[in-house]
Amino acid sequence: MSDVESISVTNLDYGSNAGPTNQAELAAAAFLARYTGRTLDAYRHDLRVLFQWATDNHLDALAATRAHLEIFRGWLEQTGLAPSTVDRRLSTVCGFYRFAHIDGHITANPAQYVRRPKVHPVEGRGLDRTELATFLFTAERVSPDHAALAVLLGLNGLRVSEACATNIENLGVDRGHRTLRIIGKGNKPAIVPLVPRTGRTLDLAKGERTQGPLLRRQDRTRLDRRTAHRWIQSIGRKAGLGHVHPHMLRAAFIMAALDAGVPLRDVQTAARHADPRTTTIYDKRRQNFDRHAAYVVVAYVTGS
Repeated sequence: MSDVESISVTNLDYGSNAGPTNQAELAAAAFLARYTGRTLDAYRHDLRVLFQWATDNHLDALAATRAHLEIFRGWLEQTGLAPSTVDRRLSTVCGFYRFAHIDGHITANPAQYVRRPKVHPVEGRGLDRTELATFLFTAERVSPDHAALAVLLGLNGLRVSEACATNIENLGVDRGHRTLRIIGKGNKPAIVPLVPRTGRTLDLAKGERTQGPLLRRQDRTRLDRRTAHRWIQSIGRKAGLGHVHPHMLRAAFIMAALDAGVPLRDVQTAARHADPRTTTIYDKRRQNFDRHAAYVVVAYVTGS
């Protein structure tokens, strides 16, 4: 059995005692070991796709050249995937080969100059400040837990997994600011300040409790991602906003901060983006019509 075939059989899961058994498996295991949670699941799936494609084409994954990976990119596009999905999958592949090169499994990185599809910013504008205010107002009238989830996502920009994982013991005070300790993406700890409205809302959600999950379902167990998604969708419908999902609230927080004039660097820090280019994506999505040049032009022309 070839290296790539053994990888597809093991499904890139090295949780067993056997561990990787050849160079290709070792390269994959070393790359995946850097990640956890949903990121690990996504990257593992991306590599499965690559290795299965290599197996189908009788190719050892570690023997792939740039030409092979260009063909792989074309195959991904032909399957009908969105450009953003193709780009993300290629990003994983590029990372895998970069570290395989660093670790000495290959003599050169074949993915270094592979073309990536052009990804246009999504047209969805997210919630504007009026819609966000309406959403928060509606959430307060559903339940304290619904309201707490809404403010953590919409006023503090937390990811839904971060909000669900919070405990009452994570609340604190630092230099006069109420704070919440969280574990962010990549298992990175962070402390976020809580504005008075968020603090009051969380107090209502926790009541007299002093420990345990901050956000709970109706059965008093910890709020999970699936239930959180349902809550957000339900609040969105009640508020007359149509389909709303959790990331729209985080996006609304980021875009509202940019609209309010908060410097891009400070917004990056608040959103806990490792790369400023990620924050810039939200800046491009704002569609700030208030500052559109057309208004300046018509005032200039009609006033002359």
